[in-house]
Parts: sequence; C-alpha cells; structure tokens
Amino acid sequence: MPTDTKRIRGPEVSQSLSRFICKPETTLPSDGTRADGRNRDQVDVRPVFVRCGLVSQAKGSAYIEAGNTKLICCVYGPKETERKDETDMKCGRLFADMRFAPFSCPERGSWIQGSQEKDLSLMVLESLQPAVCLHKYPRSQIDVNVMVLENNGSALAHAITCASLALADAGIEMYDLVLGCSIRQDGASYLIDPTFLEESGSYWASGENQGSLTVSFLPSLNQISGLQSDGEMGEGTLTAGVRTCIEGCYKLYPVIQQALVKAVRGAAPPPSES
Repeated sequence: MPTDTKRIRGPEVSQSLSRFICKPETTLPSDGTRADGRNRDQVDVRPVFVRCGLVSQAKGSAYIEAGNTKLICCVYGPKETERKDETDMKCGRLFADMRFAPFSCPERGSWIQGSQEKDLSLMVLESLQPAVCLHKYPRSQIDVNVMVLENNGSALAHAITCASLALADAGIEMYDLVLGCSIRQDGASYLIDPTFLEESGSYWASGENQGSLTVSFLPSLNQISGLQSDGEMGEGTLTAGVRTCIEGCYKLYPVIQQALVKAVRGAAPPPSES
C-alpha cells in the first residue's frame, strides 16, 4: 500500500494542539467595555496599519491590518478580456475574488472557494464597480484578488478598503477611493468594527434590533456604493447604523490617504541633479 512521503506522521500517543488552546470568553463585560478595551456606542475603530506595493508581480497591491484582522490584495490588469461581446467593446470588466486562507479562521478551512466566499466576492465587486472608471478601459478586464490571512472580524469591510487601495496603487482611474466599515447592533447598543467573537453572535440575546451592517462609502463624493445587512433591524436603527459607519469611514480616510501618498512618493524617480 503506498504511503504519503510528503508528511511526517506523529507518534500514536500525540494529541491535537487544539486541546491546549485557551477558549475565548463567550460573554461581554457588563460595564460597557469590550474585550480589546474599546467602548460600546462610540465610533472607536481599531488601529489600522496599511502598506501599498508589497507584491512586485502584481500591477498593484495593498496590505491592511486592523487589530488581528490581516488582508492582502493584488490587482492584475487592465488586460485583454477573454470574452468579447458588445458590452466589452464599450467598457471594461471588473472581476473580484475574495478567499480565506485555510489558517485564517479558528476552524481550518479549504482552498476550494465556498458559498460564503462567493457571496463576499460579489459584495466586494458591487462595492468597487461604482468607483472604477471602466469606460476608460474598453475591451479590457481588471482582476482583483483578496486573500484574508487572519480573520478577527469585519473581514468584508477591510477587504473593500484593501481592494480599493490596491486599485489606486495599480494606477486604475477611479472616481474616489472606497472605504468599508461594519457595526454589530445589539438592541439599542452597537459595536463598531466588531471582532470575530463579537460578530459571531454566539452570546447575543434574541430580540429586536439584532444584526450586523457593512457600508461601502466614497468619502470625497459623499456617496454610498454598497450596503450589506444581516439580521433584523428597524428603519430608525438601520439609518443610525449607516450614519455611524460613514463616520467610521471618515476616521479611516486620512490613514488610507497617507499610505497612498507614501507609496506614490516611494515609486517616483528621484529628482535629477542639474
């Protein structure tokens, strides 16, 4: 019987490392604070680390880190489209693909794209399309690939921001950057930029106004390009949640601008000495 020569089998008495991992708490503090020290009902997003141009093989790339949520995005193109029809003659096509690395979640996943990843890819695409000048690229296609390296909550919102930054780094003409922000609604209270434990909903009580909301926002144009909502929330609560997400996007905007300006200055040739 053939054996697997590419793996080193452990001893028969060995135990899985998952047995020794400390399980996170399933309840929140009652004093209004969150596990990472932020307060509820405040526009308090996690500190963000952003870099552009890390992948030399791609036309544009970006890396974003918000708390323990880490994502990287690569943009390829514009290149000649494979499918040619009347639509492609007038404007280009944008393709988005979002995947989770097998080691990104507490439970190891598969490299095969699942239904959740396909839905998230569609949401990223719908959020980016209004901001890209596709009429400038006839008969062309632009591929956006997002990889979640570690998922600690708000992966969709940060994927939209990371993809927008990578498009700008690739020199794709855009009307504006697209920033994403998420909240988790818990009755009359909300948590902005929730972590994986906060958005999982394992400890949330059943009742009214229980859900999550992700908003894609164009800050310079003051327009919303995408909105995704889960759960049950009233009209007033949903409206207030959208305003809170917009405020969170404005907080991220200076950081994203600074990272993009730094990347442009780093790529620019040094001034010639006369």
